[in-house]
Amino acid sequence: MVCFTTVLKRFPKMKTIKKHITELSKLKTDTYGKDFLLTWEKSDADIRALTLVAECLSELHAARKPFRVFDTGLAISIFRDNSTRTRFSFASAANALGLGLADLDEEKSQIAHGETVRETANMISFMAEVIGIRDDMYLGEGNKYMREVSAAVQEGFEKGVLHQRPNVINLQCDIDHPTQAMADLVHLKQHFGSLEKLRGKKLAMSWAYSPSYGKPLSVPQGIIGLMTRFGMNVTLAHPEGYGLIPDVIEVAKKNAAQSGGKFEVVTSMEDSFRDADIVYPKSWAPYGVMQRRTPLLQKGDHAGLKVLEKECLANNARFKNWECDEKKMKLTRGGEALYMHCLPADISGVSCAQGEVSAGVFEKYRIATYREASFKPFVIAAMMLMARVKNYPALLKKFAKE
Repeated sequence: MVCFTTVLKRFPKMKTIKKHITELSKLKTDTYGKDFLLTWEKSDADIRALTLVAECLSELHAARKPFRVFDTGLAISIFRDNSTRTRFSFASAANALGLGLADLDEEKSQIAHGETVRETANMISFMAEVIGIRDDMYLGEGNKYMREVSAAVQEGFEKGVLHQRPNVINLQCDIDHPTQAMADLVHLKQHFGSLEKLRGKKLAMSWAYSPSYGKPLSVPQGIIGLMTRFGMNVTLAHPEGYGLIPDVIEVAKKNAAQSGGKFEVVTSMEDSFRDADIVYPKSWAPYGVMQRRTPLLQKGDHAGLKVLEKECLANNARFKNWECDEKKMKLTRGGEALYMHCLPADISGVSCAQGEVSAGVFEKYRIATYREASFKPFVIAAMMLMARVKNYPALLKKFAKE
């Protein structure tokens, strides 16, 4: 057998993996057999370990080294909203770990004939290892649905219907977008050098103008709910009336207090950008609008939705100056803050007449945003791996040696 030292000499990137494995072995995590539904339900050790595992998997892939874990089994995806990055990241993660991918198309299932969530969850899970769900359109429903699926497969396992209990991963809901927020955290960690170096950095999570009205709240909520755990100074900016779910605001306040960071809410994009190290301009629908929108969607009230859309677009149009442009970027620390976005961004003069970010700013950071997105498949793979393998540090070391 080739010794680990020899491997390190032949593949320099493996030095990073060795360092990460050493750090992982010191962390006490509780991820085996557990779902991943909200980042703030996970311990600091779990979050730190997830970044390390994702980075290890990324380094293995960069070195063209496989990390296949499973010989059989399915990864089930349920996308109740459109997706590009998350859909393909989930598929890539499943494939890399050795799982087959099956997408539940609800229109082709018996759900339309009255099949219950309990029944569907069990019927798709006979040989499943993981279930990934995106359900972000209905405020108060998405995360609730994921927990219904989780409870159903738990019952199926306990009653002997399922040989194993698949784990549920939140691929975006009405409350949080864990895979995006975790990919963003890995991106920040790599950009600044470590999680410790994030302490004291100012992050501006700002609403930005968009010519659409129904964008979910989960990205800004995911950012303020996660980044406040690392001693960062997080500023949430939005016009009056564009607030987020109050419970998530409380989570951010609590996290900032515990980590020694700061959390504040302002009503000026310029104020949030001033001396910021990171800016994250992203449009979202007001919390009150999402509350009104949910029953209309549930009832299929298209006329009501049209009226609401017209009202909200007119309100959005009052804040067209909430655009991340070159002038506002000059307000940031040294005029060189890191621009971030979950993509696709509404780019003024490119994807729309006027939107979240100017074409010049976006082009300057375009590759950086692609790099930001590139961590998502490895974050999802890490979530799968840590939920299904007890001693994942030993497995990572085995992959590196091989």
